[in-house]
Amino acid sequence: MTTTVPKLRPSLKRGSPGLSLERDLWADESTVVVGIDEVGRGAWAGPLTVAAAVVPRDRRIYKIRDSKMLHEEEREAMFERVADWVDYWGVGHASNEECDELGMSEAQRLAARRALDGLGVTGDHYLVDGNWDFVGGARTIVKGDAKSLSIAAASILAKVTRDRIMRGWDPHFPGYNFAANKGYPCPIQKAHLQHMGPSSLHRRSWVFMDHLVWNGVERVHRQLQDELPFPD
Repeated sequence: MTTTVPKLRPSLKRGSPGLSLERDLWADESTVVVGIDEVGRGAWAGPLTVAAAVVPRDRRIYKIRDSKMLHEEEREAMFERVADWVDYWGVGHASNEECDELGMSEAQRLAARRALDGLGVTGDHYLVDGNWDFVGGARTIVKGDAKSLSIAAASILAKVTRDRIMRGWDPHFPGYNFAANKGYPCPIQKAHLQHMGPSSLHRRSWVFMDHLVWNGVERVHRQLQDELPFPD
């Protein structure tokens, strides 16, 4: 069933991501440029998710924006359109257990490898949102999801995929409000953590967990506590 995409809000009509970065890298018809984005690094619970996307050169769809600029219903409406439009796409996850065991940086690399393994094509060039190359040999672009159509497409695929996972977990973890907060910090989740302690879906190696009530879920300690959570 095709979902009708809402009209763009006035605040979104300007500054749409384009293909100038991709065109700079397209040497010939066989050159594959991959846009990559991640979500979930700053969450307290759930996976860290990376998406990779290869957009077509000769077909455009409108209303693609950085996923953070879109409301949830707008992202959901765009997801199928984007998935059908791109030439290739893949999504990879690092579980909350892997985030604890590996640390966030290595977990991000792992999720990226999984996304690229599932892409279905080998890239010649990689465009990564942000200022850190967690792929290896990629070009990093600060605010790339607002500049590159490939990265913006990947941002929608990553965000919606992860949001759906967290909504699916919500009935199994009552009180944490995962359907609404998707595992990110919020007053309701913080209050429930203080009262009931973390669930098995939470990342349990972070420093902020030190002063919580522990309810039988095993505490995780990493030798190096140099990676603190921060927002996407």
